[in-house]
Amino acid sequence: MKLKFTKMEGIGNDYVYVDATKEDIRLSPEQIQKLSDRNFGIGSDGVIFIRNSKSGEFQMDMYNSDGSSSEMCGNGVRSVGKYVFDHGLTKNTRPTIETGKGVLTLDLSTDSNGKVQMVSVDMGEPILQPSLIPIVWPGTDPVVNQTIEVDGQKYQFTSVSMGNPHCVIFVEDSDKFPVHEVGSKIEHHPLFPRRVNVEFVTVRGKDHLYQRTWERGAGETLACGTGACAVAVASHLTGRAGRKVRIDLRGGTLHIEWNESGNIIMTGPAKEVFTGEIEI
Repeated sequence: MKLKFTKMEGIGNDYVYVDATKEDIRLSPEQIQKLSDRNFGIGSDGVIFIRNSKSGEFQMDMYNSDGSSSEMCGNGVRSVGKYVFDHGLTKNTRPTIETGKGVLTLDLSTDSNGKVQMVSVDMGEPILQPSLIPIVWPGTDPVVNQTIEVDGQKYQFTSVSMGNPHCVIFVEDSDKFPVHEVGSKIEHHPLFPRRVNVEFVTVRGKDHLYQRTWERGAGETLACGTGACAVAVASHLTGRAGRKVRIDLRGGTLHIEWNESGNIIMTGPAKEVFTGEIEI
């Protein structure tokens, strides 16, 4: 079987995109792992299938590089918006995309060549109820500035879901922090029954943050859009920032606004890297 694909990235968070709107293409976890492998495959943080949807114009069907399914990816959904417009699947500059968090509306900004350059996404409201994140936690109050212990070391964390679960930890210097060691252990911590994405965040200035992400099922990634949204929420809930923040990640910058209505607007770039065909 030969598979046509497009490699895309949003501030370094890269995925293999497959147009499954005309043919119902399904791959096994092992095939997804092979495609994602950076030595023996295409190389990516995972695979995203673009499918038809009954509730939106398109559906984003997403898988991590280890073959496991994932509910949502902020950088991924921006690239879906660019793909469907640039490849002529829609002429709508405000397409709706069905995701694991529900149907999201995108706002596409094009350049002088008519190609999508920047994408704003209404990510909806953050989920703060523990049972819905999910996190094993008593009561229904938001989990803000609570303690998690790893190898005898205690960390203060805030838990948020953006359709996928996040654990946000503020540290003095994210670049010097042992993200791989601590992130991998928190990902599998018994507090999080579906595992968790972990953000290690440093405050750089007023409403200016820097984030590193240990992504569930993928390891450290250069960027995480839903993670940036979770960081914006956590920084506001803990009094570290206002509702509108700039977040620098290793792959680039995102602008996040948690507006008064409760919805989060994420704005950032999306780029096509290359297209090709690979034998499965």
